[in-house]
Amino acid sequence: MGFVKGLKCRECGREYAVDPVYVCEFCFGPLEVVYDYDGIKKVLTREKILSRPQTLWRYREFLPIDGEPTSGLHSGFTPLVRADKLAKHLGIKKLYIKDDTVTHPTLSFKDRVVAVALSKAREFGFNTVACASTGNLAHSVSAHGAAAGFKRFIFIPASLEKSKIVASLAYEPNLIAVDGNYDDVNRLCSEVANKYNWAFVNINIRPFYAEGSKTQGYEIIEQLGWRAPDVVVVPCASGSLLTKIWKSFKEMKDIGLIGELNTKIFSAQATGCSPIVTAIKENVDVIKPVKPDTIAKSLAIGNPADGFYATQVIKESGGYGADVSDTEIIEAIKLLAKTEGIFAETAGGVTLASAIRLVESRHINKDDLTVLSITGNGLKTKEAIIGHTVEPYHIDPNMKSFEETLEKIKAG
Repeated sequence: MGFVKGLKCRECGREYAVDPVYVCEFCFGPLEVVYDYDGIKKVLTREKILSRPQTLWRYREFLPIDGEPTSGLHSGFTPLVRADKLAKHLGIKKLYIKDDTVTHPTLSFKDRVVAVALSKAREFGFNTVACASTGNLAHSVSAHGAAAGFKRFIFIPASLEKSKIVASLAYEPNLIAVDGNYDDVNRLCSEVANKYNWAFVNINIRPFYAEGSKTQGYEIIEQLGWRAPDVVVVPCASGSLLTKIWKSFKEMKDIGLIGELNTKIFSAQATGCSPIVTAIKENVDVIKPVKPDTIAKSLAIGNPADGFYATQVIKESGGYGADVSDTEIIEAIKLLAKTEGIFAETAGGVTLASAIRLVESRHINKDDLTVLSITGNGLKTKEAIIGHTVEPYHIDPNMKSFEETLEKIKAG
């Protein structure tokens, strides 16, 4: 039994039935899923959650499906890693990494949203799924869609990293590389979605798809021992993940799974594509679209769909934002790897580099229990650090050569 009451416009409040629609026909505002929280409160307890398999579906009452889930049955519940070495480097006391570099099956948080989107697409009766993507979503729709037996159409900017393109092609979807940036791809997909009866996960299925991001927030709270952190730093592309983490925290408080909620939410973006952080710094509500120019291609959305709502969450929670250069992103990727053994993609570098900025500017206090949302695996963006790592030692195949090199290593 599901607990979805319907859809509601985030702007004018008009209500809609549960259908594959995403825009209000009166004001063109985005639609969002509305739940029966009183009903959820009667049936969902900490004990019930703890009794279930360790996947994102352990929080199914908060997710917009009616029957049993059909995708992502092994996705979610990634580690929350206590990062003491990195904390010492940053000069703070309590630091955790929410490590979605290991999300099953495609190593990014997009497996969360796609699991929910495809389960809902199946309930709606679609046989074809599609998406516009900067890379990670392409992988996830390709993989989950293959496992679920959907036909798949994947639209990406042709300029994506080669490793990301190959990672999608491995699942043999219909991959469409568009000569343009993500915003160009998204505009094209909106036209395609209006003509073909396909489940575009981030267009006509978007209200349901976006809810999957909440599961990262639920897990953080459970893994911290049923408490909300003081600070969460979230990388922003569309801004949806940031808004949904905040929504998940509020839901857990509203139904009594946690008591206090004093979390500050911080936005992390690359300087080459930072429309949300710019709005926060300028203290304005208008998101000014930009043309992306950054190595963090998974965050390169110049006109973010949820940008305005992300700024409102940041203001409501008392957070802030930071943007960082490509050089800082690369150094942060390396820092996370050598301190905590976690190899993150460029978005993870953005998160950590932004956190460093926020600590230095004292927006994050050294006593705050801080969580960094690391959303994808570094194997997806190896190109970003080529030429920026140390070189291997080359030796002849004998002990003399090795020991000569060992002496050089010891000498520093």
